[in-house]
Amino acid sequence: MTPEATSAAPTGNLEITVSRAELLRELTAAQSVVERKTTIPILSNFLFEASVADDGSADGRLTITATDLDLSLRTSCAAKVKKAGACTIPARKLYDYIKLLPEGDISIKLQDNHWVQIRAGRSNTKMVGMARANFPQVPEFPTVGSFKIAAPALRNMISKTIFAISNEESRYTLNGALLVLKAESMAMVATDGHRLAHIEKLGENLSGISGEKKTLIPRKALAEISTLLSGSDAETIEFADDDQTLYFKIGGRVLTSRKLTGQFPNYEAVLPRDNTKFVIVRSEDLMHSIQRVAQFADERSGAIKLRLEQNELKISAQSTDAGESEDIIETPYSYDAIVVGFNSSYLIDYLRATGETGEVRLEFKDAQSAGQMRPEDGADDVKYRYILMPMRI
Repeated sequence: MTPEATSAAPTGNLEITVSRAELLRELTAAQSVVERKTTIPILSNFLFEASVADDGSADGRLTITATDLDLSLRTSCAAKVKKAGACTIPARKLYDYIKLLPEGDISIKLQDNHWVQIRAGRSNTKMVGMARANFPQVPEFPTVGSFKIAAPALRNMISKTIFAISNEESRYTLNGALLVLKAESMAMVATDGHRLAHIEKLGENLSGISGEKKTLIPRKALAEISTLLSGSDAETIEFADDDQTLYFKIGGRVLTSRKLTGQFPNYEAVLPRDNTKFVIVRSEDLMHSIQRVAQFADERSGAIKLRLEQNELKISAQSTDAGESEDIIETPYSYDAIVVGFNSSYLIDYLRATGETGEVRLEFKDAQSAGQMRPEDGADDVKYRYILMPMRI
């Protein structure tokens, strides 16, 4: 996506009538892409483009586009088009205003000097837009080379990995999750260098893929995909990419994202293979114990101590400021005693992602090696694992 203007911008004084409910639904989807604070004013606007039907009747479409140059969303709704054309409107102000209007039809008309008139019932409002020619060009979804991915599976994979993506902008290749597509499976992995979340869905039928296709998807794009899927009944999501851009088609909406450059780490090298000491506990019990004990952990590190010994798991923390706390969970354990420290927030993130349901399996090698968490009663076609580096305590 580039800040240059579109070369073939539609012309004409847009004049349309749309349903308030339909317009609000699409504005809700698009407004999260709009940059709240930007040095480029046009990025704070929606682009509205009205087109007539192929038969020339008034039954046309209003296409709505939002972009922050890295991420773009194009969506549309039905409209009665009196005059085809295009305009830009301040996104947040329009969204907030439309939310307050009563149900019914809304008339939108472009006037001189980029002013836009909005009429609904007895309300008459004018908003100042900007020249349509200044709006950045947004790439079109490719006509060939796309793949269809099961929407529920993708949404589940995002929810199981997005929390492990790095927040440090300097670690550019860790600012997204890696999607790995194969003919009969798909996987997603994310890491921030301290922990790693990996999920694989088996039994897929991804036609057109030979070998494997790896794609690094930025965090903001993943969050937007998840939001769009949560409000959609689409069974599949259409995915494509080129040298610079990722494309996701969800129903009638198209999300585009700038590609992350660089090489994702060799995550397979850090997956534990000899964590032979393990304990199985109820996820809900573990979550509650960690949350209680973490209140007394060092505020900066959040470190808590896990001690495994004969048939019990002891969870403890202490700090000079808050005091100390210990919780004991009785559970079968017959291996050598082990004491290991972890960031309590990282443990909680995993348990939240699994919904605190069922049982969780904690696997260890020793106090210096990475620990691993897995659902004990997960589905056979979904393999989910979470690897955490230990902390010195």
